[in-house]
Amino acid sequence: MELGQFSVSLAVKDIVKSKAFYETLGFETHPECGSIEDKWLILQKGTTVIGLFEGMFENNILTFNPTDVRAVEKHLKENQIAIDTPTTGESGPAHCILKDPDGNVIMFDQHF
Repeated sequence: MELGQFSVSLAVKDIVKSKAFYETLGFETHPECGSIEDKWLILQKGTTVIGLFEGMFENNILTFNPTDVRAVEKHLKENQIAIDTPTTGESGPAHCILKDPDGNVIMFDQHF
């Protein structure tokens, strides 16, 4: 099962301050992925990806970007893993959300 790119989606209080902090660590903003005005940004340094989201959700989220989220969801269900938010539709972009045994939110988000 291919999980795709991994990133951490951080619930931030002040996106301007958070952006400046992570840029100090060497992260660069993806120009086509969000904006300060939209209150979300995607930053990357090497293979490490961090999403900054102000006011969109309460807790941090572990995010994977598989090429086939429905196959991941099928595998999880076959292994009795509860899905909090299932995928919709038969093809194309979709996501499913679940929690690990400690309550950490995990999202599998297929963009295409």
